[in-house]
Amino acid sequence: MIEEDYCVYVKRSNGNFLILSLYIDDILLVANDKKMIITTQGWLSSKFEMKAMGEANYVLRFKILRDRSRRLLSLS
Repeated sequence: MIEEDYCVYVKRSNGNFLILSLYIDDILLVANDKKMIITTQGWLSSKFEMKAMGEANYVLRFKILRDRSRRLLSLS
């Protein structure tokens, strides 16, 4: 049996939110404000060696589905 350890952190500020999901050495950022993502990436980069990989298409073998017109995000 493989034991999994995961962490999810949520930040709320001025009606906006950011979700940081950490799994081993991968970080997934989701927010309703792109500026929050950019600010968080900048802060993380100042503390850790990292590189931004762009928009994620999969997370933990789940496909990320986006409907930007309806502002929906789901997993398949």
